[in-house]
Amino acid sequence: MTIIQNIAATAAAFVLATAPAFAGDIMIKDAYMRSSTPSSVTGAAFMQIMNMGDTDDRLVAVASDVAGRVELHTHTSDENGVMKMMEVKEGFAVPAGETHALKRGGDHIMFMGLIRPLEQGEEIDVTLTFEQAGEMQIKIPVDHARKPDHGAMDHSKMKKSDDG
Repeated sequence: MTIIQNIAATAAAFVLATAPAFAGDIMIKDAYMRSSTPSSVTGAAFMQIMNMGDTDDRLVAVASDVAGRVELHTHTSDENGVMKMMEVKEGFAVPAGETHALKRGGDHIMFMGLIRPLEQGEEIDVTLTFEQAGEMQIKIPVDHARKPDHGAMDHSKMKKSDDG
């Protein structure tokens, strides 16, 4: 990819990531996803989930045909201070009038068993399922150039816990 193509793809990903998506009272803003390396079999998505209504909601499932499995994950620290990643089977609460941030080093959407590499600037079709708002179809841009948030963690060094 030339420098000009890379700049154009990054600009397109930025525009797509900043355009909010809506379903009922739920708004998704600043969504993006990435993989650790071009040959990674896992990837993660991050976003702001805003509940604009006056009824609590919960993100309970995510699906995409880009991976064999898609799960809601978080990071926890064990008694020795070792960080590990685990599935959050009950989903992520999104209280009325609040925002739930999915970000590096915290809650996120984990794509396991990627069927192909995630290409910079492409859009991935994802279905979010909420208890109240129902299903929401979104396109999440791949943005490998995005710098980590403060306190971010490298997923390639995480242990997956099956006890969650």
